Amino acid sequence: MTNSGSRTTENNPHPELPHFQELLDGTGWASLATPYGTGESLPAALARLLDPSPSIRAAAASDALNEVTHQNSIYEATVPVALYVAAILNHPATAAGEHAHEADFQLRHPTRETLLDWLGSTAYDADDERVAMGERHFGEGFLDACPDMRAFRDLRPVIYSAVQPFFTNDNAKVRNAALVAAIPLAEHHSLTGHRNELADHAHRLLSTSTDRYKRDSALDALNAWGHDTSTLENANDIAARELRADHDLWWASNRTGYCAEEPLF
Repeated sequence: MTNSGSRTTENNPHPELPHFQELLDGTGWASLATPYGTGESLPAALARLLDPSPSIRAAAASDALNEVTHQNSIYEATVPVALYVAAILNHPATAAGEHAHEADFQLRHPTRETLLDWLGSTAYDADDERVAMGERHFGEGFLDACPDMRAFRDLRPVIYSAVQPFFTNDNAKVRNAALVAAIPLAEHHSLTGHRNELADHAHRLLSTSTDRYKRDSALDALNAWGHDTSTLENANDIAARELRADHDLWWASNRTGYCAEEPLF
């Protein structure tokens, strides 16, 4: 793999996200491991994420993102794919929906929402809880044995900088997907100062969204940051929280051997 990661300069010590074409052309995709082999098919699929056709973009998202997504793991090819996805978030093609030819449905399912959802899911697969779980099972050298996860975690500020502008996007689904993606990214020590901003957006999400996963993500983040969420929960939130507590209790009472929690992979 060539040097397609973030970069710093003397005048700008903060990491920058390379241009998406630089990432596409400058990465040795065929040499990178995926859960199914190597990433030689990734460049073509990633390029199609910017195709004018909604159906081609949708198929490309499935082809490219599923190629590096398996069992909540970070693979060698995951990191450059994540950088490429972050780099194209502001491309006009990603703002179009799957029904771009119909004015009434133009932004129904923007490609940008799909990309943000994937970035968020990937960030949760490399979050602090996942690392702590790995260290409990495999010892303190867990991250040393998982260089791809470490690489992704090191790039969280770069990816966050690409996600942040969409907190105030005109499309609510994009706004909420950006927030949920940013929550695990903000665990990086250089991003903790953004939590007040994220908390404000989490309050807005909870006042408007009915998406179960996104509401749970926002509530969990606020609780982790020390906010009182009692006035933000609705009846469905409480029922979902109680169901999760029952599941955790069942798992704890039925565990065997060293498996004191759900397996990592």
